[in-house]
Parts: sequence; C-alpha cells; structure tokens
Amino acid sequence: MRHSLVAVGVTITLASAAVAQTSIERFERQLDQIYRDTRLRANPEVPAGQRLLLDYGGFLGLSFFAIDDVQQKTHILRQYDLIGYARLNLDNAHELFLRARTSYRDFNSGDSFDGEGDETIWPTVEQAYYRFDLARHLAASKGQATRNNVVFQGGRQFVYWANGLVLGQTLDAVRVDLTMDRFELQLLGGVTIDRTIDFDTSRPDFDDDTNRGFYGALAAVRLGRHRPFVYGLIQRDYNDDDAVAIGPVEAKSEYNSFYIGAGINGSIGDRLLYGVEAVYEGGEGRSDVRFDPLTQTLQGQSEEDIQAAALNFRLDYLLADQRRSRLTGELILATGDSDRLVSNSTLGGNAPGTKDHSFNAMGLLNTGLAFAPSVSNVTVFRVGGSMFPLPTSASFSRLQVGADVLLFGKMKSDGAIDEPTSDDWYLGVEPDIFLNWQVTSDVTVAVRYGVFFPGTAIEFDDSPRHFFFAGVTLAF
Repeated sequence: MRHSLVAVGVTITLASAAVAQTSIERFERQLDQIYRDTRLRANPEVPAGQRLLLDYGGFLGLSFFAIDDVQQKTHILRQYDLIGYARLNLDNAHELFLRARTSYRDFNSGDSFDGEGDETIWPTVEQAYYRFDLARHLAASKGQATRNNVVFQGGRQFVYWANGLVLGQTLDAVRVDLTMDRFELQLLGGVTIDRTIDFDTSRPDFDDDTNRGFYGALAAVRLGRHRPFVYGLIQRDYNDDDAVAIGPVEAKSEYNSFYIGAGINGSIGDRLLYGVEAVYEGGEGRSDVRFDPLTQTLQGQSEEDIQAAALNFRLDYLLADQRRSRLTGELILATGDSDRLVSNSTLGGNAPGTKDHSFNAMGLLNTGLAFAPSVSNVTVFRVGGSMFPLPTSASFSRLQVGADVLLFGKMKSDGAIDEPTSDDWYLGVEPDIFLNWQVTSDVTVAVRYGVFFPGTAIEFDDSPRHFFFAGVTLAF
C-alpha cells in the first residue's frame, strides 16, 4: 500500500509541475500576442519607378506589464526592446529582408515566471529571408503582364497558415506560392526556431529549445469574393529525446501529428467579411505515466493515436462610417480528452491505452489577454468592436479604441485544459479594452487591459485575474 501511495503521489506531483510550467508558456503566449499586435511593421511598399530600394531603420520599444497568474500572484515586468531592420528591393521582384531584436526583461523581485529573475535576450534574428516574385520580375524586365505567378520565399519568416488555427509561428522555412488564373497552391517546409515556446510544457527545455518541423500544401480557388481552401499539414517532433525519471520509469515526450483542414474566406457585399477553418488532427503521441492499481506499479508509456478536431469562425462588419467602425464576432472550438490531467503536455497527459482526443497545435488566435488559454478543450465566443473616435482631430485622428468580451467554456466538461478545473463546463468571462495611438509618424502608444472573472470550473481561485500592458514605440 505504501508503494501505491508513493506512486500516486509521484504522478500527481509531476502533473502539478506540468501545470505550473504552463504558466511560463501562457506568459510567453501573452507577450507574443501583444508583440505581434502592437509592433510597427517595417514593410513599406516600393515606390513606383524605383528599381533599387535600400531601406533601413530601427525601433525602440518601452513596455510595462502587470500580469496575474493562476495562483493570483501579480507579476510586474518592464521590457525594453531594440529592433533593427534592413531591406533591399530590386524591381519590387527581388527582396532581401533582415530584422533583429535584443531585449531586456526587468522583473520585480521574485516576479519572473521561471524563477530565474531578470533576463537579457541577446541579439536575435527575427526574420531573414529572400523573396522572389516572378510576375513582378517579368513586368519590370520584359513589360509582360500575367495572371499566373510563382512566389518563392526562403529563410527565417513568420508563417500564418490558412486562418491561423493550426500554425502561426516564426519558422526557418521555404515557402512557394503558385498561382494559375483563379487557382492557388501553397507549399511549405520548415522548422521552428530555438526560442519557440512549445505546447508540451512537460518536455525538458520547452521554453528555449524547441525543434518541430512543419510540411504542408494548401490549395485554394478564387470564386468572385470567396476563397475556399483545403490543406494538409504534417508536424514532426525533432526535439531531443530527453527523459524524465519517474521512480523506476522513464518518461519521454514525443508528439507527431498531422492536420487535414478546409475553410473559406471572403465577403458578402462590401461590409461583411467572414472566415471559416475546420481541421481534423491525427497522428501519434506518447502517453502519460500512470499508476496501475491492478499491478501496484507505475505503468510505462505507450504510443497512442491522436483523434482531435477544431473549428474557427469569424465575422467582421464594417460600418463604413467616418470613424472606420468595425464589429467582430468569433467562435473557437477545440476538442478535449476526459482522461488527461493537463490538455497540452505529455506528463499529466493522455492515459495509457486510450486514444488522445485533445487538440494541440501551434496556431495564433485571439483567446483574450488575462485568461489566454491554449486552444485545447475550449469553447471561446468573442464579440467586439473598434473605431477611430476623433477622425477630424489634428492630434487624435489616428487614435483607435476598441473592446472585446470573451466567454469561455470547455468542449468536454470532464476534460482538462492547461490549468486545474472541475468537471463543470463554465470557465469564465473576460472583457478586454485596447487603445492604439500613432502620435506622430515615429511615435506609437499602445495600451491593453483585460480582466478575467473565473467561472465554476476554475479550481485554484475564483478572484478576478488582471492583465495590463502599456507600451511606447519610437521609430528611427
């Protein structure tokens, strides 16, 4: 009996550790969403008639964060980012682009999520690619116009696959876009960069040494204002096969998946925009290590099939008024697994001898600021809007404000998410507000605030969780 109690205790402790590590993954996901949402895009169009363009510059970002974690501890962070870029463009057909960033994270004492204190992120190449556009090359060199095209882009680049449900990550990749009249074919092959935060938070070095490969093809056709598409995407786990010792048993993380998806983007009239993406996930992953009451021993890992699915549906209505008002509605659904303790990791993950129904991918969708769950065993409904309230003001014409309200539930009430929950469905509700203000051509201010009110399914603490961000970006 003592052995069984020890074994159960080891399993629960390791599952709890996996849950704690998801705080790091969630924090990085929150920062990544803010970073992509607020940074200035150094991507100007090439002036007409100019054969060679050399563009270079930089940005200085000053940011302040106050983030409540699952245990209701507020983490205070000041982050300083220095970004430099250079672009060489010939005939608007050949392009070389490089962008690098260095950052310093200044936490209040004891506030870092990984317990390591302040962090310096030394110069990191964010993007470095070569892009070739055949149609623009023919137009510039031979004066030919064509409805067919080949676009090649190779190097470190941000890849947003389909509508972002499955993949939205920076990869070292090759991407080829083929166009023939109304038909399109996208081909992709690439691997994640080292500092990618892995969804499997029980894997050693998940937060600074992630190596997953993505290989896929997407076919689409343009039918007037509508663009239906289908795709297949393979994800391969190339991470080092490091093992975690659990008593006499070694646990290894391995998750190889594939995604078969379909969807459509387009508009109905001039004001209503829509996007739909549905995907089935298959493949194989390693199971959790569990205590077997029949043999009174820890049960080793096994390879189990993945059978999961997810859906994303979004509507945007443009009011076409002077304030450029926009209304948005979005629905996210992702399947879960009732025998998992944690939705997105190996330890505390799928029970041995069962199929894994928990959806896991590396997409990029808006799941709120304060709660920000991974897209696994969730139902998320979001409504929101934005506008430029003072379009005729000389100083505030480029001031944008907006708000979202998100309702969270579980797809499977007795399934796990990335923090402990009961078997209830209702996870909570969250209002978010935001402000973007381009003060001058070189100065941008961004503010984000969200507060999550936990529902009956949240076990740790039902107190509100807050997220606050304020940042200033200076271009030079």
